[in-house]
Amino acid sequence: MFHNYEDDDEIRVMDLNNAPSARKGKKKTKKSKDSKTTEAKGKKKNRELVVITYGFLGLFLCLCIYFCYFLGVESETFINSTYNSRISAFSDTIIRGDILTSDGVVIVTTTTDSDGNELRSYPYSNMYAHAVGYSINGMSGVELDGNFQLLRSHSFILKRLYKEVIGEKNQGDSVVTTLDSTLQEIAYNGLGDYDGAVIAIEPSTGKILCMVSKPDFDPNTLSSDWDSLVSDDDNSALLNRAIQGLYPPGSTFKIITALEYLEEGGEESDSFTCEGSVTIDDYTLHCYKGEVHGAQSFRQAFANSCNVAFGEIGLSLDREKLSALTTQLLFNTTLPTALSNVKESQFTLDSDDTDALAMQTAIGQGETLVTPIHMAMIASAICNDGVLMEPYIIDSVQNDDGNTVSTTKSSTYGSILTSEQAEEISSYMRSVVTEGTGSKLYTDSYEAYGKTGTAEYSSDKDSAHSWFVGYATSGDQEIAIAVIMEGAGAGSSYAVPLAKTVFDAYFQN
Repeated sequence: MFHNYEDDDEIRVMDLNNAPSARKGKKKTKKSKDSKTTEAKGKKKNRELVVITYGFLGLFLCLCIYFCYFLGVESETFINSTYNSRISAFSDTIIRGDILTSDGVVIVTTTTDSDGNELRSYPYSNMYAHAVGYSINGMSGVELDGNFQLLRSHSFILKRLYKEVIGEKNQGDSVVTTLDSTLQEIAYNGLGDYDGAVIAIEPSTGKILCMVSKPDFDPNTLSSDWDSLVSDDDNSALLNRAIQGLYPPGSTFKIITALEYLEEGGEESDSFTCEGSVTIDDYTLHCYKGEVHGAQSFRQAFANSCNVAFGEIGLSLDREKLSALTTQLLFNTTLPTALSNVKESQFTLDSDDTDALAMQTAIGQGETLVTPIHMAMIASAICNDGVLMEPYIIDSVQNDDGNTVSTTKSSTYGSILTSEQAEEISSYMRSVVTEGTGSKLYTDSYEAYGKTGTAEYSSDKDSAHSWFVGYATSGDQEIAIAVIMEGAGAGSSYAVPLAKTVFDAYFQN
């Protein structure tokens, strides 16, 4: 067979020429894949490194932000803690500042005796004792709540530097309270020889306008009187009854009973018959001193504080719903306020409790206990369309030149009643003044609303605390109050007149 060798040689030559380049191309492809894999791994490692880097950077930024927040907002809370034993060291370089009323009256200052010792001076002695408190053997009142501010100085910087250079103490800032000196004096004198408490609040802001508690003490002689005050369990003069005293609320609790009755469908025109007492299961409930009210509508029963009617109402109420309402009104919980050491009011009524206890609870007896500040807060919220403002007593801080360093802003806790509930119960509280047990409060100068109370506290039916809880308005001015006079008797006879003197002074100012 004829074969063309020249063609073979040509093909062979072509194959030889092409073979190296082909192999070379294969090597390039392999290297390219390896480099891409390496590059991908590198990118993955870089991405992980970036994620970790940014993660740590984010955590660092969060730490910085929190540190700034802590220094600017939270640091004073921690420094001013009663557990901070080093805060007293501030007094080595600062003269403790003054405490003033809202109208500029100095009620606490620091003086120096002949030996150069600094002494805390209380010009009005007992009158402001529980409100401002004390700063020896522990602390209480404004002396406690404003401790850090009183031991800081915002004097002019050059003045501070100069005093530091010459080794003198700087003057501490002054704390200006929300207290009105006129109202404080009237409330203090109004209690007279009775133990008890008066506390008044501005409903729209939560400012405490006056706070009085008796028995009291003289802060000027507290050091020498300390042992006798601490050992006197009968009087408990160091106890601030306005915020720490727990009392049976008596008929002032009918505000809450009435709210629940209306919520469950009760009507203003519902009728009751009062013959002075009612007996259920061998338990007899009396109206105060056996008074017979006769035929009563619900509104009249509230205005006249008829125990018989409200005892029957107590039997008709859903106990779980009543308990829920008391929770809504902040019973059995820490009250929202800037004040320290405030006690919780107590309420309990279970489904398996006796009818007798249900009747007692409905009229504010039984096992219910309240603090005056809590009752004043409830009245304040009713006045403020159901919205509760958190009570506070420190209004601002000033330096020694009288310039304002800081001002307390009012804080809204929230609605503890709907505006409809507040409006409805207000109309009933107005009836107490216009046609009921609080008629001594009726005047053309302002409109008063409230509920009297006569709270029995012993087996002696003639032994009772005198209560009034309510508020008054005139134009844009508003004031809520709680008054309790221990063992005084009927609320209409004692607590109401005292509340009126406070209202009168407030609206005259």
